[in-house]
Amino acid sequence: MYDLIGDIHGHADALERLLAALGYVHRDGCYRHPDRRAVFLGDFIDRGPKIRETLRIVRPMIESGTALAVMGNHELNALAFHTLDRGTPGEYLRPRNEKNCRQHAETMRQVPDDELASHLEWFKTLPLWLDLGGVRVVHACWDESLVPRISEPVTDEFLQAACSPRGRLFGPVETILKGKEAHLPQGATFRDKDGHERTAARVKWYEPPEGHTFRSYTMASEPIDSDEPLPDDVARAAVPYPENAKPVFVGHYWLKAPRPELLRANVACVDWSVAKGGFLCAYRWDGEQVLDASRFAWV
Repeated sequence: MYDLIGDIHGHADALERLLAALGYVHRDGCYRHPDRRAVFLGDFIDRGPKIRETLRIVRPMIESGTALAVMGNHELNALAFHTLDRGTPGEYLRPRNEKNCRQHAETMRQVPDDELASHLEWFKTLPLWLDLGGVRVVHACWDESLVPRISEPVTDEFLQAACSPRGRLFGPVETILKGKEAHLPQGATFRDKDGHERTAARVKWYEPPEGHTFRSYTMASEPIDSDEPLPDDVARAAVPYPENAKPVFVGHYWLKAPRPELLRANVACVDWSVAKGGFLCAYRWDGEQVLDASRFAWV
């Protein structure tokens, strides 16, 4: 069975405490459990105080088969940050502007260049989604119309197609790794977790948008104070997750609460903001098709 673990963002101490609480023991070079596998939801890097140590925990687990993982948007961002844009000579697929440099700065400061180059190559081996029979795993959004389109290996050609706004995979990969958004009503804004002013907010992609307003359908770090109906493009882009589908787990959303909560009976998020004063979270899945909030574990 699987222990699904949310975004770590360089918080290696919390990860070691969580693995110990889940019964994993460090043996033969990595953490192991006698009869379970960890499944990491991505976003190992950036922000936290022990990025290098985090990678030295998760990578051996995955390479030894004691864990699985999907790619997070921060791994994709790192690959794009270090990959030249073939369409714009001298530029990178992720522009090296002040915002992007600041976001990736701790990773480059903490991880030596040669070691980071090795990890970047390893990031390319991470799938963007997993269907493990009875459960699905993706970093931000499971969209049945897009997931089948993202099955090729992550190569420089893939990155060009996925990270350039003109690329054939840009839209699907943005959705799978970063979620869906709704543009806010004219004049409405909010500040995200990093203090940036935003005019679009992530939405509850797993729910049908009909009957919702901006206040009830968005997942912003601050509530959207608007009961205006959603624009037509949100409804057109919606592919709600069926209520009778197998459970799906996501990270990404920086949720805040005193304890983890389910998003729906078959949808769970395991990102509870360890990098912003929250906690590192896991869900212990034993095959149930109706999820149970009592199966969350956190430190």
